[in-house]
Amino acid sequence: MRDRFGLGWRPELAAELHLRLDRLDLVEVIADDWMFRPAREQRALRALAEQVPLTLHGVSLGLCSAAPVDERRLAAFARLVDRVRPAAWSEHLAFVRGGGTEIGHLAAPPRTDATLDGLARNVARARAAVGSPPQLENVATLVEPAGSEHAETEWLPRAQAAAGAPLLLDLHNLYANARNFGFDAVAALDRLPWERVQAVHIAGGRAWRPDEPGVRGARWLDDHRHAVPDAVYDLLLEAGRRAPRPLDVVLERDGNYPSVDDLLAELDRARAALASGRSAPLRASQPVAVPSARSAGPLVDARRLEALLARAYTEPRVREALIADADAAFAAEGLRPSPTPLDEEGLRLAARSFAAKRAARPKPAPRVEWWRRWSGRA
Repeated sequence: MRDRFGLGWRPELAAELHLRLDRLDLVEVIADDWMFRPAREQRALRALAEQVPLTLHGVSLGLCSAAPVDERRLAAFARLVDRVRPAAWSEHLAFVRGGGTEIGHLAAPPRTDATLDGLARNVARARAAVGSPPQLENVATLVEPAGSEHAETEWLPRAQAAAGAPLLLDLHNLYANARNFGFDAVAALDRLPWERVQAVHIAGGRAWRPDEPGVRGARWLDDHRHAVPDAVYDLLLEAGRRAPRPLDVVLERDGNYPSVDDLLAELDRARAALASGRSAPLRASQPVAVPSARSAGPLVDARRLEALLARAYTEPRVREALIADADAAFAAEGLRPSPTPLDEEGLRLAARSFAAKRAARPKPAPRVEWWRRWSGRA
């Protein structure tokens, strides 16, 4: 057993990556690009999985929600896993819809006990449908979710304990949230159940401050369009000091693509960082679940809360009403006041970011032709 390093498989990179598989220990494929493709195209992924270990990464199940997981999407995911037979599969600790409203991207859920109960139920459904549990990934967020009862640093170990599933630790997401909300990312590592961390993501982002009313300072945007920052390599070194088991490390890039040689150089730097941490191990402290000092008790209906947030992210009228008087907006939905103050600036930023995601036309999914060109097989 050893640490493995790989890249996210993207259509723009596929042809060249086929020629460089000797430099990769694994590849990660976005499952949603393939879930509703014809079976023959899905079998092309199986052919790739025979060449290099492949993981399937989901972005639309919305497992971390008080609402039940979308059964149609889950069934399609299960069929894809059955046809591709990946080394592992993963999803996010996020919700993507609420009350029938599609947010259009991964939204950090309200950090409540009711959300954890929903997560546990949804992961159990997913495990039964797919035949194995997902690796669960922490998400980046521009907004502190309204209605939250727990802080970010205690949320991840609580979520893992509730789900009973392995963790996919995204170090750039952790870095972005630490930078945006003022907590110590290295200290947050000490709260994690490291025996349950199986995989790591690294990526890059940028400081973002759109010129619009209500936005005063910049926040760090996880856009996967920039080189991995030094601070994330530092976190990878710290992960190496704490992780008792081998890790699968995947570099994600979703646009503004450099050359594959540049991406492989970033991957080499990741290898060096993790190896450096392995050479100076640190006894990881036990995760500590700290009760929230500001909790006002459970909200009346967690699904109503998610529906309210989904509408606030997508409907300007609802968003402005929430900003004008959060307690009144909560009361109108039959909810108790939020235990935490409303993050007005983050709400505006998140809404703008989600709108950009919805407006972006989806890229065509990779088709079977790349496999034919590379191998001569149908």
